Amino acid sequence: MIAHYGYADGSGEYYLIVDTDRCDGCGRCVEVCPNDILELAPDDYGKTVVRVKDEFVNSIGYICPACKRRDERCESVCEHAALSYTW
Repeated sequence: MIAHYGYADGSGEYYLIVDTDRCDGCGRCVEVCPNDILELAPDDYGKTVVRVKDEFVNSIGYICPACKRRDERCESVCEHAALSYTW
């Protein structure tokens, strides 16, 4: 399943995308997130996967793009390429 966390507005689309079929719930992405917006939680099928915390979904376009300059980012540490983004 592909989960989109974020929003679209007049300035663009701001989504963190999680491929839950690829995510193994290792939590490495949660550990490297400097803004503490990620968490591990069970999906609809009981599998533990990464997700964006509810309180950050509508502000992801302001929080996450700054991480593009970091060497260690959520999508870069994911061994299974389960994370991507649209900005």
